[in-house]
Amino acid sequence: MDEIRRFAAFQAKVEDRSTRAQAAAAHALDRLLRKAESRDGGQARVIAGFLASIYDPEAFPLDPRLMRSVDVPVSDDMLACLDAVRWGRAELHTLLPNGERRILNVCDAWGLQWPKD
Repeated sequence: MDEIRRFAAFQAKVEDRSTRAQAAAAHALDRLLRKAESRDGGQARVIAGFLASIYDPEAFPLDPRLMRSVDVPVSDDMLACLDAVRWGRAELHTLLPNGERRILNVCDAWGLQWPKD
């Protein structure tokens, strides 16, 4: 019975961590999308590439060094998104209304092309 309680406590901690990670990522993803959608500043292209990589990591592999080329708040938002990927139970784009469409529009706007088969 003690093992069952320990396992239940562990499950509750994982659920809490997942919930917190997804909540933080929803806000971070929205901020990143707004920056990439505005096309304002040199960071927007890097952000667009990051968004593509969290949407489709096979087509757009993530180079973690790109976080060195953006401001700290932007890289913090990127890390929040990665934390949600690690702990989350849903694809990030589902955390926002029209999240998938927004990411795809950013990819199109920045000329990010999916590899041809």
